[in-house]
Amino acid sequence: MDWKLEGSAWETKSHVLLGQECLLEDIGEDDVSESFQLLQIDMECESQERRSLPTGSASWCSKNVQRKQKHWEKMVAAKKSKRKQEKERRKANRAENPGIRPQHSKRFLRTLTKERLLEAKHSGPRLCIDLSMTDHMSKKELSRLAGQIRRLYGSNKKADKPFWICLAGFSRDSPLYEECLRMNDGFSSYMLDITEEDCFSLFPLETLVYLTPDSEHALEDVDVNKIYILGGLVDESIQKKVTFQKAREHSVQTARLPIQEYMIRRQNGKNYYSEILAINQDSKLA
Repeated sequence: MDWKLEGSAWETKSHVLLGQECLLEDIGEDDVSESFQLLQIDMECESQERRSLPTGSASWCSKNVQRKQKHWEKMVAAKKSKRKQEKERRKANRAENPGIRPQHSKRFLRTLTKERLLEAKHSGPRLCIDLSMTDHMSKKELSRLAGQIRRLYGSNKKADKPFWICLAGFSRDSPLYEECLRMNDGFSSYMLDITEEDCFSLFPLETLVYLTPDSEHALEDVDVNKIYILGGLVDESIQKKVTFQKAREHSVQTARLPIQEYMIRRQNGKNYYSEILAINQDSKLA
């Protein structure tokens, strides 16, 4: 019985297949191609409809974006409220303590710094960094010197009475200049003078004072009519009296910072003591 049913089903399938073959034989090749094109169009339309339908992941992403948007709005509102409270607190503090120096905006401080530096340029005091001794310095020493120039400029412009700085014997195609550009952000916009001329030919010799630790004369006061010279030299081998001998060769007045007179030598385990300072340390003490 089962065999007869299977046989009858097979016969039915065979009749259907034969009918489809006969139908394909009756239809020409052009009609078949057109039928396939229609089927392809139907499939494309269906796929576009599926893409246009919202899915679970898309709806989840939109909720996530909305949640982040609300969180961002809360953060902005909290910052505005905090700034307002801080402003009111500073206002109340100034009212209670009128002698406290008011805090100025960054724009005001930049303007004030520029005015002070320009005043020092026209009326002094002036500080010249002698960079004519960098030819025999290693790359490491040049990097350290570039860092000292950055710290010197930063501390000088914050001073109430800054120096006008001049970098003498400084070529723009030298390795030191490239190192300053690499290490110091905004170095090309520093408010200072850069010249390839030597400091001894740039200013009258009678106005120069070379600051060297080997001088016998201690610097007690800063004269606005003088140009003070610092030797831009980083020497790990510690050659003695290099700047002092250079000043004597040009018959220039020398002076040393009054470290012995006003500073107390602190005892340490290494028992190391030196009056040779970096150029940024010299300017702070001056």
